[in-house]
Amino acid sequence: MFDDPIVEKLPMGRVLELLRQVWAVDHAVQQLSRAMASHLGLTGPQRLVLRVIGRRPRISAGELAAFLHLDASTMTGHLQKLEELGLLERRVALDDARRAAIVLTPRGRRLDTKTPGTIEAAMEEALGEMNPAAIDEAERFLKRFAVALTRQTAACETRKRRPRRRTR
Repeated sequence: MFDDPIVEKLPMGRVLELLRQVWAVDHAVQQLSRAMASHLGLTGPQRLVLRVIGRRPRISAGELAAFLHLDASTMTGHLQKLEELGLLERRVALDDARRAAIVLTPRGRRLDTKTPGTIEAAMEEALGEMNPAAIDEAERFLKRFAVALTRQTAACETRKRRPRRRTR
């Protein structure tokens, strides 16, 4: 990734080296998401929501939020934007009139296809170079990492802030 061999050889340890790679992935995802917004009119997260709805028509907003590990308010923002773009609509659920079922519009279905220059195209490219056992192990690691991140976030939120001592 770097042209400087000294930077590449800095001893980081396994945890910091993996974090460096996670950082690189996060940065690349953000860059590609911005590029997608320019050429597709959708960010990476919006496209993922659209693609999931395409696979699970009539899903509710709550089910979609749970499936994508998002809170309801974040999901609401994505759904409102996609609705404004004319890519999805909310209909009364067949099994419960109090619930809205989300479906893609014809325009949304046209975008629900494999498309170059997207985050999922990059993921497919990377996965194409790996064997199934390695992919399964990577998925297990990512799940464990997500759980650990959630646990650490909860620990931070439950700690009480110590009052600061005033200095004169």
